[in-house]
Amino acid sequence: MKIQKEEVILSKGQSFRLFEPSLRDHFFWHYHPEYELVYVEATTGIRHVGQHVSSYVGSDLVLIGSNIPHLNFDYGLKTKYKQVVVQLKNPFLGDAFQQTPEFSRIQQLLARSYLGLSFGGDTKLKVAEQLRYMRELNPFEQLLQLLKVFQALAASDEVIELNDQDTSVKLFMNDKIRMSTVYDYIHQKYNGRTDVNEIAEQVHLSTPAFCRYFKKQTNMTFTDFVNQYRVTQSKTLLLQGKSVSEVCYEVGFESLSYFSKLFKKIAGINASDFQKQYGM
Repeated sequence: MKIQKEEVILSKGQSFRLFEPSLRDHFFWHYHPEYELVYVEATTGIRHVGQHVSSYVGSDLVLIGSNIPHLNFDYGLKTKYKQVVVQLKNPFLGDAFQQTPEFSRIQQLLARSYLGLSFGGDTKLKVAEQLRYMRELNPFEQLLQLLKVFQALAASDEVIELNDQDTSVKLFMNDKIRMSTVYDYIHQKYNGRTDVNEIAEQVHLSTPAFCRYFKKQTNMTFTDFVNQYRVTQSKTLLLQGKSVSEVCYEVGFESLSYFSKLFKKIAGINASDFQKQYGM
């Protein structure tokens, strides 16, 4: 499937949607006019927002702007996970929101969200608890709580901008290639040999054209993307108690030294230290 527009249906009498999707067996590369706040708890998973591709460990909290293409955060997860998503109209609360000075910081936050904003530290922990609490409230109290959530995000300095430019769907509308085909190919082949010529043929492009296309879509080369995917998968295996050498060969690397070097480059930490820090 090509990139899809998600039709967000809000409950009657509400300006936002609060729900717990479960889509790990589905590739959902999509966009929608609504803002989206995603909180997910999982051993490790893929974060693909706009042109940014990386992985998260333990949990992730991301604010995604209007019409920014993104992949579902539970795609391909093999372990248990929890996920809470909030989708809200753009503009949020209409003219009343725009004309209320007390909401100025939240307005600035939403204006920045086109970059994709990932929150960490105490901010992530506190907002996660607030989102869980929201589910027990009535719609009006949920709205008040949501405003507190966005005010906390707006005041936080524990934030990373995932993209450095506008990646809204207007940049992707002419895409005739099926990104799901590319992901499926990598998922099937990552623990063996991947061949850029093979996947280029599958999506009906010459190899040079595919390489240009893929770099535009992900801001990465195909080889770098495959290596990052392998490292992401290796994190799950390491947290299952497998040795570094076992994991190295299981995710498709032929050299332990190269795997160790690449893991540290991508994850920012040695594989053995990662296992000690995040393992049970």
